[in-house]
Amino acid sequence: MTGVSALPAGPAKPKMVSLLAQIGEDIGCVAARDPAAGSTIEIVLTYPGVHAIIWHRLAHRLWRTGLRFPARFVSWFCRLLTNVDIHPAATIGRRFFIDHGAGVVIGETAEIGNDVTLYHGVTLGGTSWSPGKRHPTIESGVLIGCGAKILGPITVGAGARVGANSVVVDPVPPGMTVIGIPGRVVRDPRDRRRVGGRIDLDHHLMPDPVGEALSELLDRIDFLEARLAHRDEKLARQEKRHERA
Repeated sequence: MTGVSALPAGPAKPKMVSLLAQIGEDIGCVAARDPAAGSTIEIVLTYPGVHAIIWHRLAHRLWRTGLRFPARFVSWFCRLLTNVDIHPAATIGRRFFIDHGAGVVIGETAEIGNDVTLYHGVTLGGTSWSPGKRHPTIESGVLIGCGAKILGPITVGAGARVGANSVVVDPVPPGMTVIGIPGRVVRDPRDRRRVGGRIDLDHHLMPDPVGEALSELLDRIDFLEARLAHRDEKLARQEKRHERA
């Protein structure tokens, strides 16, 4: 997703737009994020992630007006149909997309910004039974890969990426990528601190420091073998000249 820097940095505090306008944006954003998407009617009828957000928009409106039981019933019905469990109190911004949908869980105090994309199996869960803020805040433009678990009242900064099956329990700075269990930030290679242009010493910020070290070693071996081959050819030419002489 390009143009992340232009996105608002905070969690979802959407303007009061009509329910139909919100749903229209949720449907309209699918084609831009899913290359498999067909016509609008196909998206409306066959995408469980779209169905889930439509039902959640309705349940959330009921929750905000104090109709808690109807809101919970709509949420339960949505889970029955889509296998997506979103608490009606969860705050979700505009143009929200759940690809595939299956197994997504979003907790009560979760806050999600605009233009966020989730894949199947994602959990925005809590780590405490204490009242108050227990679930993550996902800022605008975030993409969360399939099976990822983001737990506790942490913030995932605007434009961040969470790799598939990662378990994130610490805040994520804006624009960064997190992978692994527990989740660790992966910096752009251009931002890493190097010594002599070789090994990255920020080991805790690297996806595979051993792999990179081995790659550097293999490159060095290839270079030395090429030099040896060149030297052998030179020596062979010199011997031939001596033999002719």
